[in-house]
Parts: sequence; C-alpha cells; structure tokens
Amino acid sequence: MSGTDEFKGVAMDLATGVEYSSGSIVSKTLMNKKTGTLTLFAFDAGQGLSEHTSPFDATVYVLDGEATITINGELIKAQTGEMVIMPADIPHDVQAESRFKMLLIMIR
Repeated sequence: MSGTDEFKGVAMDLATGVEYSSGSIVSKTLMNKKTGTLTLFAFDAGQGLSEHTSPFDATVYVLDGEATITINGELIKAQTGEMVIMPADIPHDVQAESRFKMLLIMIR
C-alpha cells in the first residue's frame, strides 16, 4: 500500500479520523491526486491557518466544534455539520474558536 491507499474501500468516521493535540494543528491526508485532495484537520483552541490564497476553490466541512473563517475580510462562523466554500484566488484564513475538526476538500 502506498500513501493514502489505506483509506480506499473502507467506511471511515471522519470525526474520529484525526485526534486533537494540545497547542497544535494535526492533519491527515486521505487522498492526494492531480485532480484534488481530501485532508482531515484537528485544531486545538486558538490555533489557525494564516491568511493565504489558493488557485482552486477550497471547501471546509466542519466535523466537530466551531471555527471562524475569514474570506476577503468577511467573518463566517461555521459549526459542526456546516460547510463553507472558499473561492479561488481570494484571501482567506481559518481560526479555531474552540477545538474543531474539519475535512478540507480541494478540487482542481
């Protein structure tokens, strides 16, 4: 098996697929292809991804907790079960209000 092949053909509970770590952000790549990626993240409270852009739309699906996502200066609160699509080439960041987990979906 190579890389992310272990996640193919199995049922997976995404919310338990990555664990929290004190003072950190933990990530686990589920799929990495030319056409896109699936990555699980677990953020401890107060952690975040600084403002950046992406050449592709990026979708955040919140699996646990609550986050503040800023897109081009607009604050968006997202909680368990909600998703936010961050448009390509627009500055955005992700901040953990409390511990939270997300699935990041990038389609190229």
